[in-house]
Amino acid sequence: MVGAACAFHAARAGLDVTLVDRGPVSGGTTGAGEGNVLVSDKEPGPELRLALLSARLWAELAEEFATAVEYEPKGGVVVASSPEGLTALEEFATGQRAAGVDAVPVDEHRLRELEPHSAPGLPGGMHYPQDAQVMPSLAAAHLVRASRARLETGRTVTGVLRGRDGAVRGVRTDRGEIHAPAVVNAAGTWGGGVAALAGVHLPVRPRRGFVLVTEPLPRLVRHKVYAADYVADVASDSAALRTSPVVEGTAAGPVLIGASRERVGFDRSFSLPVVRALAADAVRLFPFLVRVRAVRAYVGFRPYLPDHLPAIGPDPRVPGLLHACGHEGAGIGLATGTGYLIAQVLSGRPPELDLAPFRPDRFTGEAPCEGNAR
Repeated sequence: MVGAACAFHAARAGLDVTLVDRGPVSGGTTGAGEGNVLVSDKEPGPELRLALLSARLWAELAEEFATAVEYEPKGGVVVASSPEGLTALEEFATGQRAAGVDAVPVDEHRLRELEPHSAPGLPGGMHYPQDAQVMPSLAAAHLVRASRARLETGRTVTGVLRGRDGAVRGVRTDRGEIHAPAVVNAAGTWGGGVAALAGVHLPVRPRRGFVLVTEPLPRLVRHKVYAADYVADVASDSAALRTSPVVEGTAAGPVLIGASRERVGFDRSFSLPVVRALAADAVRLFPFLVRVRAVRAYVGFRPYLPDHLPAIGPDPRVPGLLHACGHEGAGIGLATGTGYLIAQVLSGRPPELDLAPFRPDRFTGEAPCEGNAR
């Protein structure tokens, strides 16, 4: 998704673009995403600024081709499980509002109006009208098509070409060389491996997550609904399993249920205990789900960086190398802003946001990256 957005905005800026992927479009993390475009889970700071920019760009793209990406501005609802949790949510939202987020407090009665099938007795929460959703595989495919970039799928990058001055000259692949004055590393969870091909350290690691999918239903869940614990789980540095209920309906009918997080490398093994925990969490939010059949579950790997911020922009260690990866679970939502900023840099224009917090060379040490380059 991020690579597609980079290609789209770079091409619209008048640049000649080749998009290289060792698999098919959406064959990696994008195909395992829920398609969230969120501001609700981000505290004030650089990631929220990027999220607000991206949300604006997604809305603009939706005006141009909404049906092609299944853009749905349905909003989000964050639910507290206790009065103390509701107070913490309100304090969190106060800072968000100062940064430009529309966060609307809802009491128990208003919560039931927004989500009539939610569990009784919940004290309330926060409504975020700016949250939205796209269908990630469709969105990525459409942005690639709209970019008119040369698409090279099934082609593995095996090296980054550099001149005598150390600057990028293109990439080496298993089917020959591709020459270019700039290379954008948008390899997501495999971004650390691509960085290593250029001789630089970027500690991207996979953070596994499962999604449970129900049978198609009438629209019984109207928003993206999640418990306040989800925000803490996103910010956690723990490698251990963490689950928090996230439930949302889709335009096609199935309900998507998450979210789990654990760092286990690229282990794709099915975990029945994790899926059971997701189901139990979801039923606590929406009791009607106890009668609904789950038809499948799928697994994906979020590209995790230690400070929970993506790497975006030029790498000062290798002239001509740029990074656009490490967005963890927010890559779909942050893709448009990331692609837009990368295109501005490639075009020689000042980026709309300060890229200093996203500097790719901000990490020190030689911690190994897990997995191979994508």
